[in-house]
Amino acid sequence: MTEQPTALVHLRFLLERMPQTPPFAAMFDSSGYNRNLYQSKEDNCGGLYYHDNNLLSGSLEALIQHLVPNVDYYPDRTYIFTFLLSSRLFMHPYELMAKVCHLCIEQQRLSEPGLDKNWIRKIAPKILQLLTEWTETFPYDFRDERMMRNLKELAQRIASGDEMYRKNVQQLLQNLIRKLATVSQYEEVLAKISATSTDRLTVLKTKPQSIQRDIITVCNDPYTLAQQLTHIELERLNYIGPEEFVQAFVQKDPLDNDKSCYGDRKKTRNLEAYVEWFNRLSYLVATEICMPVKKKHRARVIEYFIDVARECFNIGNFNSLMAIISGMNMSPVSRLKKTWAKVKTAKFDILEHQMDPSSNFYNYRTALRGAAQRSLTAHSNREKIVIPFFSLLIKDIYFLNEGCANRLPNGHVNFEKFWELAKQVSEFMTWKQVECPFERDRKILQYLLTVPVFSDDALYLASYESESPENHIEKDRWKTLRFVSKVIRINK
Repeated sequence: MTEQPTALVHLRFLLERMPQTPPFAAMFDSSGYNRNLYQSKEDNCGGLYYHDNNLLSGSLEALIQHLVPNVDYYPDRTYIFTFLLSSRLFMHPYELMAKVCHLCIEQQRLSEPGLDKNWIRKIAPKILQLLTEWTETFPYDFRDERMMRNLKELAQRIASGDEMYRKNVQQLLQNLIRKLATVSQYEEVLAKISATSTDRLTVLKTKPQSIQRDIITVCNDPYTLAQQLTHIELERLNYIGPEEFVQAFVQKDPLDNDKSCYGDRKKTRNLEAYVEWFNRLSYLVATEICMPVKKKHRARVIEYFIDVARECFNIGNFNSLMAIISGMNMSPVSRLKKTWAKVKTAKFDILEHQMDPSSNFYNYRTALRGAAQRSLTAHSNREKIVIPFFSLLIKDIYFLNEGCANRLPNGHVNFEKFWELAKQVSEFMTWKQVECPFERDRKILQYLLTVPVFSDDALYLASYESESPENHIEKDRWKTLRFVSKVIRINK
């Protein structure tokens, strides 16, 4: 990991682009959080190890102490994000919050007698800023009652010193409660969508073709559909917390034999819901292609989705692009040779080349870098859109996690690894906060999110009915599927 210093510089740049709550006027300037306001603490002997001014490792206790501000010190914002992200591999967030509270109280206890108010006046803005960054960036941590209890206890201690701090504490808590309420509402909406949508359509073509709705009837413009797909992508991305990437790969801490930090408690499943959306879109594409009876209609649907995929690429929506390509490459679709013979595939070949998995998705990664660069210099939200192929992002983070140990042989936390992890996650954090610039179309969104899609068996049955089986294996499968479908209809 010789390029770590570059990763650290890049991480700082990304974090400084992330939106922040307007800070407290007494301590911060009008441009936002001033990272250089407090002198950086160099500590090569207090359990932390540096090389070329970059923190590479440290004991867990020393890293926790490095997080907590004091009268003369405030931690670098990149350190706050990186430690809050990675510390959950070693301890529960509520345990970390308890330790932060303890260290703050201990500082107050050790201050000179009679100078409590003076200490609070100097330290309160820094502790409030730390709590603000924690609650804004990792709000899901505070769904744990123990976290809220510790937060309120520390906030109350700060608020007791001054009326201004009381107002700031109240604002912090209100913002957090509002954000958690919004998340709960979003989860309720997802649950309703899931209940409304029948994920498995077992009875095929029971309605006359003339009254069966299809995607082109609902939206005949590929660019408009690509825009609505981008709405769904950005909304779902926005609710994924950075800690969810870490929680997905949590294992037992080798220095703690009796617990896995998140194995028993998971506060959200937005990451899984987003992966499920990718799968749904792939199956929706395959369903729409296999559903029409006539060959020319199937070919028209394929060409339509090729155009939608191209528009997704132009927008920077690589996740929908890959889901569409995946749907068109599913076996029930790819076997429709007579249908594909009627399709002009030149545009599809270009898109497949862009998302070619060879050389570790080299072409896609090049296109993603181009979109990311465009986003950095963008003058509008339209140019800022970067929606990565999400499964590959998770895979990259997984291999980073698997490829490097969390602890060094001396028991130190391998912070060099976590700088790199934070860099990858913070880039995603920047992308997910872009507001979708396109107008919402409720009718199209409703269709995309709730229309029933075929199961694997239903797709194969529709495919065989459209173009007859070509070999004994396909014929046997078709025979079995027709029998099962008949039984289901009789039972209904």
